[in-house]
Amino acid sequence: MFLAQVKKFKAHPILYFILPMGLLGLMVINYLFSMGVDTNDVIRQTISQIGVNGTFILMISPLSIGLFVVWFWVKIVQRQSITSLTTSRNKVDFKRILFSFFLWTTITVILTFVAYYAQPENFVFNFKPEKFFVFLVLALILIPLQTSFEEYLFRGNLMQGLAVVTKNRLISLLIPAVLFGLMHIANPEVGKIGPIIMIYYIGTGLFLGIMTIMDEGLELALGFHAANNLIGALLVTADWTAFQTHSIFKDISEPSGSFEIILPIFVIFPILLFLFSKVYKWTNWKEKLTGTIDLNEL
Repeated sequence: MFLAQVKKFKAHPILYFILPMGLLGLMVINYLFSMGVDTNDVIRQTISQIGVNGTFILMISPLSIGLFVVWFWVKIVQRQSITSLTTSRNKVDFKRILFSFFLWTTITVILTFVAYYAQPENFVFNFKPEKFFVFLVLALILIPLQTSFEEYLFRGNLMQGLAVVTKNRLISLLIPAVLFGLMHIANPEVGKIGPIIMIYYIGTGLFLGIMTIMDEGLELALGFHAANNLIGALLVTADWTAFQTHSIFKDISEPSGSFEIILPIFVIFPILLFLFSKVYKWTNWKEKLTGTIDLNEL
């Protein structure tokens, strides 16, 4: 239903791809210009000029504003309701968003403190109340906008557009996941850890896509993605990450690129999908994820 319901709005199929392709084009340009450039060094220089919070605002604001661009495009140009972009339900289920948010927040906090107590030498206590609480306010405003932009663009607009054009669920799942991963290709984490981290980015996109299709809406993905970026930014920063923040801890270890990828993609995310499936009674996985989309099923 979530993938098929946009058919009733009768927007020209090409309209669904203008924003995703535009963003991808900007990412390609950014990647080409960043080749041979130490992005960590650029971030350090920016921080020295405008500070940690200023750099954070500079980096995240375009994506945060992008959410309103997507909403405007869908509502005014495609003449589609924001509710139908979000869910197949009659109204957005905020309980689902909050459940996913607090579930992943709890898991993230537990894993972070386990890592801290298991290898305290890898962390520096970085908590400075004044700076932290200023950043907290900025993060609470900007990060949910940024993560919602990515969800509405990839798991909403692009996924529904692919459903209209291809009528194929697997294509509608895989292409947004790959493009979501490629959007992060210029991140300093890629330069630090290597291309293997793209498995994490694309795998996360696949996880969010499965969640969206099986649950017939973006709510769980919206909650998870917001918790992932927000709580992560508040808890731990490092000199080699895209978000360098006034967090509680600073990770001073050298990332391995193996454990950080294997644990979430191959262990935690499958467990979460299983848990969500029990809570929300998901069934018929094969047909929903790989079957043909019936645009007349409304």
